[in-house]
Amino acid sequence: MLQRTRNGRVKTVLVAGGAGFVGSHLCDALLARGDRVICVDSYITGSEDNVRPLINHPKFRLIEKDICHLFSLEEPLDQIYNLACAASPPQYQADPVHTMMTCVAGTGNLLSLGEQHRASLLQASTSEVYGDPVEHPQTEDYRGNVSCTGPRACYDEGKRAAEALCFDMLRAGKVDARVARIFNTYGPRMQPSDGRIISNLLVQAISGAPLTIFGSGDQTRSFCFVSDLVAGLIALMDVDPNPGVPVNLGNPGEFTINQLVDMVLAMMPSTSVVVHRPLPQDDPQRRRPDISRAKDLLGWQPTIPLAEGLRLTADWFIAAARPDGGFDGAKVTRRSNWRQGAKAGRTAIGV
Repeated sequence: MLQRTRNGRVKTVLVAGGAGFVGSHLCDALLARGDRVICVDSYITGSEDNVRPLINHPKFRLIEKDICHLFSLEEPLDQIYNLACAASPPQYQADPVHTMMTCVAGTGNLLSLGEQHRASLLQASTSEVYGDPVEHPQTEDYRGNVSCTGPRACYDEGKRAAEALCFDMLRAGKVDARVARIFNTYGPRMQPSDGRIISNLLVQAISGAPLTIFGSGDQTRSFCFVSDLVAGLIALMDVDPNPGVPVNLGNPGEFTINQLVDMVLAMMPSTSVVVHRPLPQDDPQRRRPDISRAKDLLGWQPTIPLAEGLRLTADWFIAAARPDGGFDGAKVTRRSNWRQGAKAGRTAIGV
């Protein structure tokens, strides 16, 4: 459905981090409904390959820019999605100072842009604001159990500070800011080397390398397929009135890492053996979203079960595999068959 402003103009939407894993899927969805999309990305963790099929789209514009550096736009702007930050521990710990500055200074710059254009802003926050939680499942009212000095603090505390900035600007009446707390997300276009558990296991299984489990494998995670997450982000941006509170977006199905490994091996028979490594510092033991607020305020809930999403993601990684053992996402077309698995009107929180 074509989205227009009150004066009949097609909406212009800026997606910061738009060449990343989630951001590129968001760009696809916004263009599909008729919006003009300005993708801003520094390519620190994003890839032009993710948006290459969009380059010649008449409503798509690509800007290479780090949001830590203030910039302006002359054209009208209606909405801003801020997904611009490294999101996996190896990536955000590679340059922790830049991660923190992206969360704080970068978000501040986008909020200033939003104020200038009277544009709504959606901040992609994270379940990491809950740290290693003692409340389970995690509701938005839980204040978290976060180390402010550990190796994950650059991201965890950076995202908490970004949330504070957003709500300060909202209370001041300067920006229509909304905050999504995103739980573990997976799907096509994940970077093979990003360090996330699903991409790690799929790459290892395809290449025949040992499957790595950190710790005992009894720790739990909840996995949301990327198309479900994108639908939730758009629903939160578009809902009227602004909820004025953070909203969890994720799949409440909960799995141990050992269960996930078993699913991967059952789906992709492999010569890989399982090896255990020490658990990283401050790694959370349990993670599961309470999505009651998203259901009530947005009418949103995930529709793709883990078994289906994992198969679609594995198909993408298999298609991207090179004979030399590397991976090349650019050779997988944007019309990859993962889209065929999205079955509307179905709730899926289990296998």
